[in-house]
Amino acid sequence: MSRRWIATALAVLGTAALPAGAADADSDVAFAPVACPDSVGAQVDCHEARDANGAWLLVAMPRTWNRRLIVHAHGGPRLGAPEAGDSAEDLDRFAAMVRTGYAWIGSTYRRGGYGVRMAAADVDVSRRVFWSRWGRPERTLLHGQSWGGNVAAKAAELYALDIDGRATYDGVLTTNGLLTGGTRGYGFRADLRAVYQYYCRNHPAADEAQYPVWRGLPAGAKMTRDDLRKRVDACTGVDRPVAERTQAQATTLRDILAVTGVAEKQLVAHLAWGTFHFQDMVQKRLGGRNPFDNAKTQYRGSRDDAALNAGIERFHADPAAVAMLAYDADLSGLIVRPTVTVHARHDPTVSYEAEAIYAATVNAAGRSDLLLQALTDESDHSRLRDATYVSALRVLEQWLDTGARPAPEAFQATCGHVSRRRDDCRFIAR
Repeated sequence: MSRRWIATALAVLGTAALPAGAADADSDVAFAPVACPDSVGAQVDCHEARDANGAWLLVAMPRTWNRRLIVHAHGGPRLGAPEAGDSAEDLDRFAAMVRTGYAWIGSTYRRGGYGVRMAAADVDVSRRVFWSRWGRPERTLLHGQSWGGNVAAKAAELYALDIDGRATYDGVLTTNGLLTGGTRGYGFRADLRAVYQYYCRNHPAADEAQYPVWRGLPAGAKMTRDDLRKRVDACTGVDRPVAERTQAQATTLRDILAVTGVAEKQLVAHLAWGTFHFQDMVQKRLGGRNPFDNAKTQYRGSRDDAALNAGIERFHADPAAVAMLAYDADLSGLIVRPTVTVHARHDPTVSYEAEAIYAATVNAAGRSDLLLQALTDESDHSRLRDATYVSALRVLEQWLDTGARPAPEAFQATCGHVSRRRDDCRFIAR
């Protein structure tokens, strides 16, 4: 592998090196007061700034601060250019953390689109900026949800210790995290694109320029999510009441869902990921190379599996694309700080099975003593119950306070103290 190829790979993925004078740049960031989301409460001040790389930073500072900081990695990735105010939705989602006394900082990242190392670098910049402006807290915790879980886990591997071996992050929390890494996290959506196209033949349509489905969309394509939804509905009737679907639509929808395992309510969302995010990932980050492979996949569950497997589009992964994606987004399991992961058992977007994959990765690295995992009986991907977040933080804090890894039962027991409503506590035995 040539040095030129490696340099090109790093440039395409947007890997961020720490620039000379970074500490000075951190201290030069000028914050301005902004309105907080109502959900954080009245006794919180919010501040916004743009860092030297172009990322927007949002800080929530409780007036009665517990001297703890949560550094947040948001999910997505968002595909548009970052704008002021973009992190307000993230802060609202995790407002329960701030209401319990934690300071919170979130970064939009310097650009939209895929790039786990880029996002991890920007997350760590946000930590340094906070420390420079408000001083080093007594404890700094790293949190990420969804794709942000992948970002946080990568940031923990890259930045949890400074160059002298001192901890910069005291602990790590991921919730509904994409902890499979890049090369194992998206293949099911490539399968979905292939299965959908076999049955529907409208993405791309016969009168459009043809392209392999792993590409997402051709460069310069003008399709919107609404356009995609209309195509999916025309083929499957997914947006119509069951009684209004034609027999052909109902049968097609049944086959697509049975073969791919995707829930009906999430079909358009997963196809959108396999369209617009694949377009960004493949064409902008991987130089047009294909990281997906279904050459030997045997699809099952349809009315006619033999016909499906004979007629479905087949594609082979480019080893260079797989290597680039792995370097950017796969995880080594080499954690150095106590790490808690929580996942909804019925998460429709990132399967809870990602937790087992991450546990195996950490175990292979010999670090299982630093990992504690929990499941909840919840079904939302983007937002868990407030009691879930607060309980997970308290369990992590207990671990840091005592130096002893809590028992798995500690989550439900702790939740009983966090909330008086029994139905708020949804932790289940693994």
